[in-house]
Amino acid sequence: QVQLVESGGGLVQPGGSLRLSCAASGLTVDSAPIGWFRQAPGREREGVSCISSSDGQTYYTDSVKGRFTISRDNAKNTMYLQMDSLKPEDTAVYYCATGPRGNYHCLLNNWSRFYEHWGQGTQVTVSS
Repeated sequence: QVQLVESGGGLVQPGGSLRLSCAASGLTVDSAPIGWFRQAPGREREGVSCISSSDGQTYYTDSVKGRFTISRDNAKNTMYLQMDSLKPEDTAVYYCATGPRGNYHCLLNNWSRFYEHWGQGTQVTVSS
């Protein structure tokens, strides 16, 4: 049984940083495409960043490029999202997710049927 547990959210001032972690069990983080998503109040969940299992390529939505960095630590079986230069519009609940086992490109759009396992979410609030 696959389980994903996020941590690292909190309240931060604009311009600050946070690192989100997602500890996985039941699969290894390099055996499937992995991604981070977020959902703000009244808005649809959106893809933020992902890593393909086919080639390790990383992808970012335009609004976070240059500010966020996705990574994974195979030894710890954990994925991370380093968030720098945070803005109030980054406020949301952040979720990690994994796709099907195997070599696949990850998706940030049209992903609703692709990611199979989700964490419970962690709140990130950017405010002064």
